[in-house]
Amino acid sequence: MINRTSLRPFLAVSCVVSAVLVLGACSSSSSSSPSSGSTGGASASAGYVTPRTMPEGKGSGEDDGVFPRTVVHFEGETTLDAEPERVVVISTGQADALLTLGVVPVGSTAGDGAEMIPQYLEDAYPDDDLGTVASVGDRLSPDLESVANLKPDLILMNIAGKDAAALYAGLNEIAPTVATQGTGLYWKQDFLLLSDAVGLRQKAEAWLDDYQTEAATFGQGLDDPGNVSFLRLNEDRTRVFGVASFSGSVAEDIGLTRPESQSFTDDTSLDISAEQLDLADGDHLFYGVQGGDAGRLTGLPLWDSLAVVQAGDAVQVDDDTFYLNTGPTAARGILTVLEDTLG
Repeated sequence: MINRTSLRPFLAVSCVVSAVLVLGACSSSSSSSPSSGSTGGASASAGYVTPRTMPEGKGSGEDDGVFPRTVVHFEGETTLDAEPERVVVISTGQADALLTLGVVPVGSTAGDGAEMIPQYLEDAYPDDDLGTVASVGDRLSPDLESVANLKPDLILMNIAGKDAAALYAGLNEIAPTVATQGTGLYWKQDFLLLSDAVGLRQKAEAWLDDYQTEAATFGQGLDDPGNVSFLRLNEDRTRVFGVASFSGSVAEDIGLTRPESQSFTDDTSLDISAEQLDLADGDHLFYGVQGGDAGRLTGLPLWDSLAVVQAGDAVQVDDDTFYLNTGPTAARGILTVLEDTLG
């Protein structure tokens, strides 16, 4: 059975997508925030499901390296008197974002069934001593004592999937804390807000411009690449991912089309049963399995009946990069895989 409350008929999906794109263009346009985060044509939000600018009303408005600064965020506002030197993050995506900016956190959490520092970050930053990053527990309920023992001067958290107000209150008693929104849909705006907190927003804007320009240029050079499908199996949950997902955002940056069954924008993903595996079919399939045991997915009875499998266009990908973490280095990793596969 489908585990979403409702699934619109696929014939109506195109109308839903168009409506959400229009609404997204209105809500994601340059704001009157302390810093809109607008970085030129490559970062304009109009027409994109994934927001590309600083969240409305958030940020500090200060140039890189300027302190003190007061950062407006999702749990209030926080004043930072000096450039942070000991940063604790409460999600792997935030660790990814910091490392992208050249900052190594002193502490981090881990997601369900995942490493605190996933292999893709180890591979991307071999010269950083990531072994010094201390564990502070689970991302939904970090160990406050472990956080305090690290003597941070900045803590970064997000508000997704937790009692954010209570967590923020506890963390803010330890050190100045900045809260981003969380989830793959908002990874770009979270990157900008996080970078503002460490005084590197303009550096993050430049990174996003380079990444988005590369993605768009690659997409413009493709000759009828077909659509791309995203599928993940973790524990006993099998899902296809829509436009408003982390991997979906990279496909959107390139300008790739999605199978009709994955054109939804009202949720990140759709739970499917083994009997609904055809909803993962497409011209190119990128599938991840938590733990890496692909046989749990490819051994399903309907797997070999998928047209994309029969055509040899189903590619197993790193689960951490595509589906578990939502940071800029992971996004570039997805882009690289799509370039290598479709180019």
